[in-house]
Amino acid sequence: MSTAAHEVATHRTMDEPAHPAVGAATALLDDYRPDTRFLATPTRTLLAGGVRHEISPGDGPVARRVAAALARHPGSTVIGAIPFDPSAAPALVIPETLRSAPALTADPLIALPAASPPPGRWEIRPEPEPEVYARGVRSAVDRMWQGEFSKVVLARTLALTGRDPLDIPAMLQRLARRDPAGYTFALPTRPGRTLLGASPELLVSRRGNLLVSNPLAGSTPRSPDLAEDVRRAAALLQSAKDLHEHAVVVDAVHQGMALHCSTIEVPARPTLIRTAAMWHLSTTVTGVLKSPEVSALELACSLHPTPAVCGTPTALARSVIRETEPFDRGFFTGVVGWGNADGDGEWVVTIRCAEAEGRTLRLYAGAGVVSASEPGAETAETAAKFRTFLNAVGAEL
Repeated sequence: MSTAAHEVATHRTMDEPAHPAVGAATALLDDYRPDTRFLATPTRTLLAGGVRHEISPGDGPVARRVAAALARHPGSTVIGAIPFDPSAAPALVIPETLRSAPALTADPLIALPAASPPPGRWEIRPEPEPEVYARGVRSAVDRMWQGEFSKVVLARTLALTGRDPLDIPAMLQRLARRDPAGYTFALPTRPGRTLLGASPELLVSRRGNLLVSNPLAGSTPRSPDLAEDVRRAAALLQSAKDLHEHAVVVDAVHQGMALHCSTIEVPARPTLIRTAAMWHLSTTVTGVLKSPEVSALELACSLHPTPAVCGTPTALARSVIRETEPFDRGFFTGVVGWGNADGDGEWVVTIRCAEAEGRTLRLYAGAGVVSASEPGAETAETAAKFRTFLNAVGAEL
């Protein structure tokens, strides 16, 4: 392996990624171990080792605590995750070492396929059962027709238990190589537990005074048949239900970013983005920051949770989620990413994710429920979203 591919950058400035080289990004992917922290974005690939400082629970906003820690450690970077409930403990650290490379898509070796998952038997336990989830969707739709709220995102989980300890590095390889243009991550959230996933959704990024957000809402499963896949994509662009769901999210992001921007641009209509499993309606919102003191993490916390993962109005949607979902979301639909002392960073919505612990992998998937939602369709959408991880471990519903 070349020297460039193994370059170690201790507290490297995030605007200076390693020199592009064949194998540079995939070397970091290959070197990931469950006690390290891996994050790949469309701009860079990061592998963090050790813990120089941990952002512990405390009083005041987490962005303020992070800014104070970064100020005490000049030239450092924070990396990690924030839960769906912002009052819960984060999993954010300033690492001892940080290796940086260009994006995975810039490395030709990312095109090499990952090893197929070994044959194995999984015990799969849904929580809640699909029919119970569908009843929760129906109840939410009925309440919307009564005018209580306009949208809620309801999730369900699958607990997969295998006979052997989980091979997390192998799972990460399959996730990264299947969707290298997305946001792939794996990091410890507590001793013995790892959060990993491949999210398509950028909550907010900041580089200098330029802000970008890419809200996604409204989706449909991909098809292995090309003609059917194109038909589904075209239908999604014309779906009144999905366009309404998307508009609610874009409006919330627009309003949240506008508070901090001197100028802001929002396209009139969404476009499409695709992952290996799903088509999504997508809008890229860009803005120019008014004040350099506002960090990417502060912006992310001000936008979180968007209607794409919670609903609207936010407080009431949270209440409906607590009443309906029989589990704690934890880091699912939270925020994962990196930030530096200059205020730059990339923070991603934590979806298409799972938590690994021992022999068990807990998968999460949600669907946006609006008044036009059909319980069967929303249940099917969550099943399609589970495919990201089911394919990574060789399991089927």
